[in-house]
Amino acid sequence: MNLPISLSEILLAAAAIAAGAVVPFQAGANAMLGRGLGHPLWAAAMSLVISLIAVTPVLMAMRAGSPQWQPATNLPTWAWAGGIAGVLYVTAALILAPRMGTTVFITCVIGGQLISAVAIDHFGLMGLVARPTGWGKCVGLAIIFLGVMVVQYFNAQGDRG
Repeated sequence: MNLPISLSEILLAAAAIAAGAVVPFQAGANAMLGRGLGHPLWAAAMSLVISLIAVTPVLMAMRAGSPQWQPATNLPTWAWAGGIAGVLYVTAALILAPRMGTTVFITCVIGGQLISAVAIDHFGLMGLVARPTGWGKCVGLAIIFLGVMVVQYFNAQGDRG
């Protein structure tokens, strides 16, 4: 039996799902850290410091070597914006997740990610290969957005399960 996707594609999707599953925990942990440190921005700063501390041994274990600064100077300015995006996300999570609830916050984040992802894929932005958006992808995205709206609706109604 030939499956429409390969085992390696399934494993990649599983890894992406696992990475996504960590995001709500990050929002909750950073919110608690912000309360403990006295301000959400201190938690954002500490989160980024901890990220640097955590990635350093991984870089060493993988023998990544030193950064190649000379070629990096030729990159477009926007290539350096990933850190800014990280700060924006962490800060938004710190401020919004406690007010909105983790489920509503994450559903909104997913909506924003999907909008950006479709634009990036469709137009081949940021140096990525263009992957045109067809009807199938639009239907799938519409179903996801419908799910986001259902979560929002029942959250607003005080859904208790």
